[in-house]
Amino acid sequence: MQLSLFDSCNLVKKLNEGSPVVFPTDTLPALAALPKHSSQLWEIKNRSRMKPLILMGESPKQLFKFVYPNVLEDAIYMANRYWPGPLTMVLPSSSNLVGLLNPGGSSIGLRIPECDLAKKFLAKSGPLATTSANLSGQKPSIDPEEITKCFPGFPLLGPIPWPKSSGLASTVIAWQGPGNWHLIRRGAVIPENLEK
Repeated sequence: MQLSLFDSCNLVKKLNEGSPVVFPTDTLPALAALPKHSSQLWEIKNRSRMKPLILMGESPKQLFKFVYPNVLEDAIYMANRYWPGPLTMVLPSSSNLVGLLNPGGSSIGLRIPECDLAKKFLAKSGPLATTSANLSGQKPSIDPEEITKCFPGFPLLGPIPWPKSSGLASTVIAWQGPGNWHLIRRGAVIPENLEK
């Protein structure tokens, strides 16, 4: 099957045209869109809108501007220990991104992947709404050819082969209050001092 491979500059053009794109991360390949075009990600995957999307970025500065200042001390502490890496932090936010990524919610999930190819792309694209590149309920794939079978014609970040990924989803933790985090999803890393 023919892969639609693009370099980062041309993939950003596809994003700006409203297209979803796929790129590798340290965990699972990401199906992504600009936040303003994020609604298509739920439709493409047949995913419940009760399951929020993750805002993925290249740096804490790029992401933390969307959350309340009172969470920054705890968020920066976790970021310094686990970012870039397979940790998603769910933090309270009043940004309009909440409605785009977590309809009906009051928080957004943030992550920086430990994948140089992904980070260089995100530095050019800006923060993206992301989810794993598979249909809802189906096993995720880390292989570009398998992803293209699932999503024919979708633009993928080149070159291939992609950097090796773990194949495990990111761990998701939610901020509950000062120094208090709750484990939502056990994944590739388990931070210390979390409620089990």
